[in-house]
Amino acid sequence: MTEEIKYFLLGLIQGLAEFFPVSSSGHIILLSSVLDIVEKDPLLLSITVHFATTLSTIIVYRKKISQLLMGFFRHKDHHHISYLLKILVSSFPLIIVGLFFKNDVELVFNNSTRLVSIMLIITAGILIATKFFNTGEKKINYYHAFCMGIMQAIAILPGISRSGATISIAVFFKIDRKSAAEFSFLMVLLPIMGIMFLELIYIKNSNTVLSYQEIKTLFIAFFSAFFSGLIACKYMINVVAKNRLPYFGYYCFIIAIFFLIYS
Repeated sequence: MTEEIKYFLLGLIQGLAEFFPVSSSGHIILLSSVLDIVEKDPLLLSITVHFATTLSTIIVYRKKISQLLMGFFRHKDHHHISYLLKILVSSFPLIIVGLFFKNDVELVFNNSTRLVSIMLIITAGILIATKFFNTGEKKINYYHAFCMGIMQAIAILPGISRSGATISIAVFFKIDRKSAAEFSFLMVLLPIMGIMFLELIYIKNSNTVLSYQEIKTLFIAFFSAFFSGLIACKYMINVVAKNRLPYFGYYCFIIAIFFLIYS
C-alpha cells in the first residue's frame, strides 16, 4: 500500500472518529497495527489532522462561535459570557492531565492493541447505557461543564471516545441532547488550539525539514480529515438528537472483541 493511501486512511479515520463516539486515537492505533504504519513524524501528523478537524468544527459552528464572540466582546451579553466561561471551566481537567500525565498515558498505551480494545469495551458500555436515559431538557451549568471536562480528560486514554464520554455524561444529567453535542464539540477547541500552538513551537525549535513526499502526504491527511470531519460533525448532531449512541457502542464492542482475538 502506498504512503499516500495510508495517510488518506489515517486522515479519514481521524476525521470520522473525532466526532463519531468511537475514539479517534484508539482507531489510529488499531489501524496502524493492521497496516503496519510507522509514522515518521507523529507529532507533525497529529497537528495536521487535529487542525483539520478543528477547522471542520469551526465551519460547522461558525454562526454559534460568531454569536459567542460578538456577545462577549461587543454586547457584553451575560448568556454568551457565561457559555464561554463554562467552556473555560470544562478545559481545566484536560489542561492538568495534558501538562502532568499525558506522556505517562501515551507510554502505557503505546501501540498496545489489547489495552485499546479494553478501553473500547468501556466506551461501548458508556454509549449503550445512554439508551436507558430519557431525553432531558436541562441546560448546561458550571457543574455539568466541569464533569464533561473530567470525561474529556479521561478520554486522553486511547480507546475512550472523547465525544462519546462527554455527550454521554451530559445525557445522564438529563441535558438537552442537541445542546450536549454542541457543547461537546465546542469545548475541545480551546485546549486543542493550545496544544497545537505548543507543539508548533516545539517543531519550530527542532528545525524540522520536510521532503516533498512528506509535505504531500501531510496535505492528503489534512484534506481527508477535514472533509470527513465536516460530514461526521454534521451527522453526529442528528445521531445524538435521535438517541442512536448505543449503535456506536455495539460497533465499539465488536471491534474490541475482534482485536482482542487478533492480538
